[in-house]
Amino acid sequence: MVYDCIIVGGGIAGLQAAIQLGRYQHKVLVLDEGKGRSSICHCYHNLLGWPDGVSGEKLRGLGREHALRLGVEFKGERVEMVEGLDGQFCVTTAKSHEFFGRKLLLATGIKDNIPSFEGLLPCLGKSIFVCPDCDGYEILYKNALVIGSGNAGASMALTLTYWTDKLTFINHGKGEVDADLVEKLAGKGIKLVTSAIAEIHTDCSDFKGLTLASGEKIDCCYAFLAFGGNKPNTELALQLGVEVEDNKHVLVDPRTKMTSVENVWAAGDITVHSEQAAIAMGDGIQAAIWIHKSLLES
Repeated sequence: MVYDCIIVGGGIAGLQAAIQLGRYQHKVLVLDEGKGRSSICHCYHNLLGWPDGVSGEKLRGLGREHALRLGVEFKGERVEMVEGLDGQFCVTTAKSHEFFGRKLLLATGIKDNIPSFEGLLPCLGKSIFVCPDCDGYEILYKNALVIGSGNAGASMALTLTYWTDKLTFINHGKGEVDADLVEKLAGKGIKLVTSAIAEIHTDCSDFKGLTLASGEKIDCCYAFLAFGGNKPNTELALQLGVEVEDNKHVLVDPRTKMTSVENVWAAGDITVHSEQAAIAMGDGIQAAIWIHKSLLES
């Protein structure tokens, strides 16, 4: 079996591409181990058609069902190696299964730098957030904590002052904060706490506050994470010699979403700092359209 296109990554970008390619009636395989960032976001608040929000799990489930109806195949396996072979691509999974495709779409996303506090993950997207553009509105005029490290945390706190002036930045990661940022924090009335966090307090998806290493307790219903160091999952792209930026995000043609390597496309969060579900959808469908055009020519 040689697939018309193999999509590595079954998140928002990969699923949208799969749906479009399925509508073209191409033979498509999606390889995904189910651990992308959309699988741990319990609510997207800024998507058209979902005024009450929608979880990443629900979006992925609906997308998979949609794609399956169009004949798209899915394998729940982690891809460990990709290589060009006789004008095709050979994709090898952790189970040593090999799949072959004429075109390749990388939609492997990024890995957020999320601390391993017990009880944190169920709160993501509900009461603990990572993106101010997505979820700043959720803390409008409310008390909120920024849990982070150094300049990344300080910058997040300053950004969030657009929505609220009731902010505390807890420099849990002990990163250095530049003097000008310290001054700006003070100027905005943002409290800077240098003690590390001993534990956070949650009730299912509700954040309730935290206890500092000093023993002090801080009650609060909302928090943002800002540790910096998010990691694009571009290992497979690098195996193929795809050009990446200094920050390791994949460079793509803005119109076609093709990478620097012929017949290899990329979409979603691994490309030039998308990090928005709506943009990932657009990336996926745009890449699929141009993959289709390429298949017609080959």
